[in-house]
Amino acid sequence: MGSEAPLPQWASKPCIMGIDEAGRGPVLGPMVYGCLYCARSYQKTLSTLSFADSKTLKEEKREELFEGLKVNESIGWAVDVIDPKELSAKMLKKNKINLNEISHDSAIGLVNRVLSMGVLLTEVYVDTVGDAEKYRIKLSERFPSIKFVVAKKADSLYPVVSGASIVAKVTRDRAVRDWVLEETSENMQRNFGSGYPGGV
Repeated sequence: MGSEAPLPQWASKPCIMGIDEAGRGPVLGPMVYGCLYCARSYQKTLSTLSFADSKTLKEEKREELFEGLKVNESIGWAVDVIDPKELSAKMLKKNKINLNEISHDSAIGLVNRVLSMGVLLTEVYVDTVGDAEKYRIKLSERFPSIKFVVAKKADSLYPVVSGASIVAKVTRDRAVRDWVLEETSENMQRNFGSGYPGGV
């Protein structure tokens, strides 16, 4: 269920959400924040869907899981795709906005977007960016009615974050696959993998 569909009945019951990102610190392509949300009562079923930290799965498996969650009416999801030019502009301006702040703003934006759709979010699980406790306090002050869990390796600890990880990674993989380079040259090699210096 993409974010443009009408609100399902389960969304008015207590819901959980996971947030994760793909493309933090790439040399090519966007940074993508993804979220996955569902009723708290769906948590057990969610853990049977074979979601895992997207970096541990082959691309075909990620694509298959993403296509599956798109048609699953018990799950909602959304993405925030941050263009590299926007990242550079924010980080290079006079009053610099660092990558952690950009990441925090993206996560806050996703929470706001899902809340404004009318989803009753009661718990949100987030992979840590910077100091975990400071980040949790920042989120809790912004959204006092929501319980936040900020944890290292949240994408391997909580299935709802693993699902968000797949949403973010597949969205980013597709963006990199279709990337149009401004620089042109004959016989330019397009096999640049994931857009990270290390490759995959």
